[in-house]
Amino acid sequence: MKILQVGKFYPIMGGVEKVMYDLVLGLSAEKIHCDMLCATTENHPGGTLILNDYAKIFVIPTQIKLAATMLAPNMIVKLRQIAHNYDIIHIHHPDPMASLALFLSGYKGKVVLQWHADILKQKTLLKLYKPLQSWLIKRANIIVGTTPVYVKESPFLTDVQHKIDFIPIGIEPLIADSARVDQIKETYKNKKIIFSLGRLVAYKGYEYLIKAAEDLDDSYHIVIGGKGPLHDELTALITSLKLSNKVSLIGFVSDEDLPNYYAASDVFCLSSIWKTEAFAIVQIEAMSFGKPIISTHIPTSGVSWVNAHQESGIVVSIESPKEISTAIKDIFENEATYKKLAEGSAERYKNLFTRKKMIDKCLSIYKKLV
Repeated sequence: MKILQVGKFYPIMGGVEKVMYDLVLGLSAEKIHCDMLCATTENHPGGTLILNDYAKIFVIPTQIKLAATMLAPNMIVKLRQIAHNYDIIHIHHPDPMASLALFLSGYKGKVVLQWHADILKQKTLLKLYKPLQSWLIKRANIIVGTTPVYVKESPFLTDVQHKIDFIPIGIEPLIADSARVDQIKETYKNKKIIFSLGRLVAYKGYEYLIKAAEDLDDSYHIVIGGKGPLHDELTALITSLKLSNKVSLIGFVSDEDLPNYYAASDVFCLSSIWKTEAFAIVQIEAMSFGKPIISTHIPTSGVSWVNAHQESGIVVSIESPKEISTAIKDIFENEATYKKLAEGSAERYKNLFTRKKMIDKCLSIYKKLV
């Protein structure tokens, strides 16, 4: 069995390409031939990268930016050259370039469509892309989501529920450096640390997490990692509410240092407010450390399926500082509650969100097709 993952970018930047890359690594570790075709980011020169005896990455230089989408036309040429080598092509949506490449490839084999998210914000792009998206939905032999909720509720998939399944995202356990963890804890000495991570953009709902600190006493500290266009606005909000002693924006957190922040924290909070947040890998990263999760119920998103209410954490309404602060206090003020949710978080990670679970489910779907 030979598989080709087709989607976004290399080097790895976001959740979709991380899933692709982890599938390649996990499947090739099982001695399944699995390659990846994608476009470049960050001025990467492109080329073919050999990962191991069973996997390589074809990286095609990006040349055009159209409707806020990076396009690499030579993906079409490359896929036409190599498509016949594969039993299954696994397309990761949304990615117009990948869809167009498949459409023009002449490929006649089996297609798995992984539906990571609906196109929501880019209305112009959707108008241009919709005919191709409709073709892709029809062309796919099976369509998989990362949660059962998202693909069931997507308005674009209403008529194809008979070929819907899901593969939860899975990750390898993160490993922290104990000395660095102690250093972070010392920075917020004698504080209960609530950690959050993500780009400082509107859909992350950070203004509501910051406002939640107004209802917390000085024994709590909210630490928000990430950079983005709302940095100055959120900094001004913290200053205007006189919350500098309870909320810190710490900027970009490197991949190497990230496990240490999860390990040093007591609770992880995801305050997102739009369906743009379809899964939130940060939740399962925190769960791998056994941290209780506070997340929001975003209608038709899979976020609150990942974090099961009163099992791995607490799910609150969107745009509600009061519910966030209440959830924080509820978790900390009852030792039995904290212990139950911490243990539940670790258990849910082990049962659903390891990379092995993702690979096993993916393989079971492939085997049905070949």
